[in-house]
Amino acid sequence: MKLDIFTEIQDPRPWTPDHEHLRIMEALEQAKLADEMGYGTWWQVEHHGGEEFSLSSAPEILLTAISQHTKNLRLGHSAALAPYRFNHPIRIAERAAYLDHLSNGRVELGLARSTIPEWRTFNIAADEAREQMQQAFEMIPKMWTQERFSWKSQYFDIKDVPIVPKPLQKPHPALWQACSSPASFEQAGRNGVGALGVTLWAPPEQVKAWIGLYRKAIAECKRPVGEFINDKVAFFTFVHCADTDEEAMRNGAATAAAWYTNRSFTFFEAKEQFLQQAAEQEKRLKDPAGSALLGQFLDDQKARSGRVNRAQIVIGRIMQGEDVPPEEVYDALAEQDSLIVGSPETCLRKMQVYADMGIDRLMCFQQVGQLSHEQVMKSIRLVGQLIPELDRKPTRAHEPELTARA
Repeated sequence: MKLDIFTEIQDPRPWTPDHEHLRIMEALEQAKLADEMGYGTWWQVEHHGGEEFSLSSAPEILLTAISQHTKNLRLGHSAALAPYRFNHPIRIAERAAYLDHLSNGRVELGLARSTIPEWRTFNIAADEAREQMQQAFEMIPKMWTQERFSWKSQYFDIKDVPIVPKPLQKPHPALWQACSSPASFEQAGRNGVGALGVTLWAPPEQVKAWIGLYRKAIAECKRPVGEFINDKVAFFTFVHCADTDEEAMRNGAATAAAWYTNRSFTFFEAKEQFLQQAAEQEKRLKDPAGSALLGQFLDDQKARSGRVNRAQIVIGRIMQGEDVPPEEVYDALAEQDSLIVGSPETCLRKMQVYADMGIDRLMCFQQVGQLSHEQVMKSIRLVGQLIPELDRKPTRAHEPELTARA
């Protein structure tokens, strides 16, 4: 399993007069260190109107800067927002190809359809976003490989246009799809593109089920959208490494993860649903006989995972303004395999869970919430020292790096 880095460029308050400049420059320094330590890919998101949640509104520009300060680190969009009112497919193709030249062939291109608040900002119809992303997946590889490009659909009427430049990588950079639901994992597989799992707090059982769905779909892919099949799975998760478990807790890594969760569900307008689920879990713990149906569901969940999700309950309390002690936050969140926080030994043990599930690339989300730049840099360095250990695990023989198009 390869270790990558995933970043939103979090910018929590309180703000200094130059807070945005500092965060962007810190991201550049973190990328330089990631390159030195041997991480595989730097994955940069695209969000608009993110405020504290994300400063990453122009990822292609930051990735271009990173390309000029690094040598081996691959540069990933995770992902370019593909409905055309965000980014016209021609512009996505042109920018990615240009970056591929500037980076000497290090680009990985992911596409995403985004979600409700960003659709509203850019006046995108929710029921059209998935189809527009699908058409972008089908169009962009053709723009990269055909001398002149034409396309006609309900959204586009492009006639015999030369799209330049073509990418340096031949036939083109690897394609990925941001996946946060079973439908998107299946769509990625049927498209023959890699899956960027960006799910939040997903338990191992759920991750394995999604990977299984993706593997089945990609096994049936005979005509990928690109010139080859990229059959890799990457998953994002919280990572913070310190010299000891106690130091990681004192650094506030679990509290930062809870802060991110609160901001994420608020930004994506899913906070009320999360709070409702948290309340149901807490009610079940206090009143086991209160609801037979809910009780059976939680009993089944506990049987599968070995525990009721205390993390969800604690995060729900934080979302409602409660000041939960850091030790309680750490204890609850540390139970989750999706929170990789602690000493190098603890982090390696938790990472191995993902490797054993067949995940190809773990996107380590390290710049989170109120964690300081110095703490993040130390974590990047310590986690980077684990790369040789995880690299020693052999690649699954039945999954070639790139499968030629049939």
